[in-house]
Amino acid sequence: MKSIFTYIFIASVFLSQMVTAQNYELAQVSVTPFEKSVKRAGKVAFKRTIKLSFKSSGYLKTLSVDEGDFFSANRLLASLNTEELIAEKNSRYAQLLQAKREVNRTKKLLAQELSSEQALELAQTNVETTREAYQVSYYNLEKAEIYAPFDGVVLARYTELAEFQAPGQEVLEVAAINKNLVVKVKLTDKEISFVKLGQKVAVDLPNIGRVNGVISKIPVTSNAEGALYLIEVLLEDIQAGQGVVAGQLAQVTIHFATENSVYQVPISALIEIDEQGSAVLFTKASSGKLMRQSFDVLNIDTQSIYLRAQSHNDAIEFVVNGWQQLNISEL
Repeated sequence: MKSIFTYIFIASVFLSQMVTAQNYELAQVSVTPFEKSVKRAGKVAFKRTIKLSFKSSGYLKTLSVDEGDFFSANRLLASLNTEELIAEKNSRYAQLLQAKREVNRTKKLLAQELSSEQALELAQTNVETTREAYQVSYYNLEKAEIYAPFDGVVLARYTELAEFQAPGQEVLEVAAINKNLVVKVKLTDKEISFVKLGQKVAVDLPNIGRVNGVISKIPVTSNAEGALYLIEVLLEDIQAGQGVVAGQLAQVTIHFATENSVYQVPISALIEIDEQGSAVLFTKASSGKLMRQSFDVLNIDTQSIYLRAQSHNDAIEFVVNGWQQLNISEL
């Protein structure tokens, strides 16, 4: 015969199991389109910069700008001492005139049968050769001056007045100030699949506030550090010098909207991610029984897990809190 203590013990265990079974929270989740926002900090930078140099060699005669200076398109930025180049051009021009005179002389001799067709052809070929040499010398003289290709700003200066400049040696690094500022932002492999070129985003700048931006570059490979993807957001309406400095931090807010249907479930409902990469959660069947169920994961953030929905209409009840207290063997 069982003692009173045995019945008391059995009753206490039964009551404990009843309390445990009820100590969870359910939430009914309907199917919705996948929409979310991501906020990332990035750095302002110039999308494109160019390095200016001379085609010809010579000593630097003028340099009208320094680092940080703004300039207008077609302004003279730097020039070489051109005495030698002018002399070269004049010499080539004199040779061209002489070659033309030789053609005329040969034609007259040929008319008098004192020359040959071959001599005339050689004279005409010499005209073409000297003309090309003159054009090159004229071009070299033109390229002894550097004019601003656009409205821009000087990022770096690499030379000093009176220094000798070799062809192709960098003189200035410049950047355009119009439609040339971007914010570089890193996204994960899941996030990068949702963004598109030309997509509008919001950018918060320290000295200006919120402005519009547009995604102008999406890489096809990740960087070496952390397998993140560095996208660029173009600040279309912001000029350099209008309270924005390259290198400063900015916050970019990107809204994602896709054709995927999902269950947006609180992250607290997640039991585990299985070996197949599926999310395992407790759901409540129509019979009222709780069961473990696996779902394909579209995205996870700090607040929610987004589960792919197979149907556009069915709502599901998920155990969002307290699943740790459930006696799995009784489900």
